[in-house]
Amino acid sequence: MQSLRQDQTDKVPDASPLERLSVLADADMRAVNALILEYMQSDVALIPQLAQYLIAAGGKRIRPLMTLASGQLFGADMDKVYYLAAAVEFIHTATLLHDDVVDESEERRGQKAANLVFGNQASVLVGDFLFSKSFQMMVEGGSLEVLRILSEASAIIAQGEVLQLATTNDLETGFNDYLKVIESKTAALFSAACEVAPVLAGAQDEQIKAMYDYGKNLGIAFQIIDDALDYSANQEKLGKAIGDDFKEGKMTAPVIFALQDANAEEMAFWKRTLEEKDQNDDDFTAAMDLITKHKALEKTMDYARDYAAKAKSSLAAVQPCEIKDILSDLADFTVSRET
Repeated sequence: MQSLRQDQTDKVPDASPLERLSVLADADMRAVNALILEYMQSDVALIPQLAQYLIAAGGKRIRPLMTLASGQLFGADMDKVYYLAAAVEFIHTATLLHDDVVDESEERRGQKAANLVFGNQASVLVGDFLFSKSFQMMVEGGSLEVLRILSEASAIIAQGEVLQLATTNDLETGFNDYLKVIESKTAALFSAACEVAPVLAGAQDEQIKAMYDYGKNLGIAFQIIDDALDYSANQEKLGKAIGDDFKEGKMTAPVIFALQDANAEEMAFWKRTLEEKDQNDDDFTAAMDLITKHKALEKTMDYARDYAAKAKSSLAAVQPCEIKDILSDLADFTVSRET
C-alpha cells in the first residue's frame, strides 16, 4: 500500500479511529480535495463562493474516507477512486444544502447555514450544480456499475428526504417508519461509498456485499446516534443548536420511544408541540424530561449499538489488515460519542 501507511499512525497513538483513518489516508484525501476544488469551479462566481463556504467549514469527511479505505482494501485503481470519493462528498454536500433550506436551519458545522448567508434559491441551485458535477466525476470512474450504484443512492437519498418530510409532525410515525427514513437519507450514501471501490477493483461478490452491509449498518448507527445527540449533547461538540429536531417536529428515535409509553397528559404535550407546532421556551426542557423518564435515550443507544455490531460482523469477509481493524473500531467509535 503506497498511500495508506501503518507507520503513520505511530504519530497519533491515542487518536480516534476516524483520526487514524484520516492520517493513513492523508495523501489520498489531498488528491480528493484537489478534485473537489477543481470541480466546484464555475464562471458564475456565486457557485464556488457558496460551495467553498460550506466545504471550508470542515466536517468529518467520513463518507469519502470510506471510499478511499475500501479502495485500498481491495487494490482498486486509486486514481479512479479519487473521483468516486469526491463524487460522494459532492452528493453529501448537495444534500446538506437542500436539507438546510427544507429544515430552515440556522446553523451548520458551527457557522451560519449557507441558506441564511446566500439565500434559499442560491443554496438549492448550487446544490443542483454539485449533484450534476458528482455525475461527471462518477463517469471518470469508468464503470457503469459504479455509476448505477451512486446514481441509485442519489435517488434513494431524495426519497428519504421526502419521506422524512411526510413523517414530520406525525405522531403516528413508528420506529420502522423512522428506520426507512434513515436507511434512505443517510445509510444509502454510506453503503454506496463503501461498495463502489470494491466493485471497481473487481472484488468477489461476497466481499462487495460485505462492504455494502458495513456501510449500511454503520450509516444507520451513525444517524441514530446523531438523533440521540440532538436531545443530549453539548452544543459546542455538536456544532449545531441542541433541540433542532424538536423545534422542526422531526420524529426521531428518542421521541418515538417516549411516545410509546406516554400517558394521556404526555400525549397531549407531544400533540401540541410536535403535531400542532405550538411550542414555548420551556417545552424543550419538558421534552427532555419525558425522554429521560421513559429511558428513551437508553433504548435509542441500544439500537445504535446493535447496528454497529452488525457493521463489525460484516467485515468477516475482509482479509485481516490495519484498515479492517480501523473500520471495525470506527463502528464502536460511532456509538461511543458522548450522549
